Amino acid sequence: MRLDKYLADLQIGTRKEVKQLLKQKRVKVNGSIVKDAKFQVEATQDEVTFDEIPLVYQVNFYYEMNKPAGVLSATHDKVDDTVIDLLQPNDFRADLFPIGRLDKNTTGLLVISNDGQLAHRLLSPKHHVAKIYEAEVQGDVSAQDIAIFAEGIELEDFTTQPAQLEILKKETSADQVVSLVRVTIAEGKFHQIKRMFKAVDKLVLTLKRVQMGGLVLDDQLEPGTYRALTVDEIAMLEMKA
Repeated sequence: MRLDKYLADLQIGTRKEVKQLLKQKRVKVNGSIVKDAKFQVEATQDEVTFDEIPLVYQVNFYYEMNKPAGVLSATHDKVDDTVIDLLQPNDFRADLFPIGRLDKNTTGLLVISNDGQLAHRLLSPKHHVAKIYEAEVQGDVSAQDIAIFAEGIELEDFTTQPAQLEILKKETSADQVVSLVRVTIAEGKFHQIKRMFKAVDKLVLTLKRVQMGGLVLDDQLEPGTYRALTVDEIAMLEMKA
């Protein structure tokens, strides 16, 4: 691999900027200063440093975030904060994006990456990757609702795939019933779960994604915080996808 590509992939700079950094003698390969942008390096074998700091070659990056309410699942927005705005400067890359958007007030598990192929496999309905949510629903969720979800619901613009609805518990106060439920879907259309409950005359009060494929929300992550996925977690996501 050319040295300028190696450095550009790590976002040390653009190809043009990297050439200037090389001329400034700020890059070493195996302890020797290299100024030639065409110099060939082995990403996994050669030791490359920039300003004496060792570099580790990595193309794809993967983070798990506990998305808070009030933040957009987007790369940028002129008005609201986005999940990318929550990244620390050292972790920011211009090519990072959220895989599978959560609504502004939906919380929970969000994968942020720059791996487009993984995103396609995780989000495509044909791969049947389960997305599991927990919701507080105003209304008495019943066995009939479970059956309706299992059949698929015809909405205005599409018919949902069969979904699994599980009742976790119910609370009654001031003559109102609030049901805590778990919903498993293989899709992720706009406001899908809220629209599904609306179709059975119920209102979603809170919604939280707790699992995607084999990846479960880390209960140690406070809302708005994130961490890098482990090698095993990445492999598990790829396998489930």
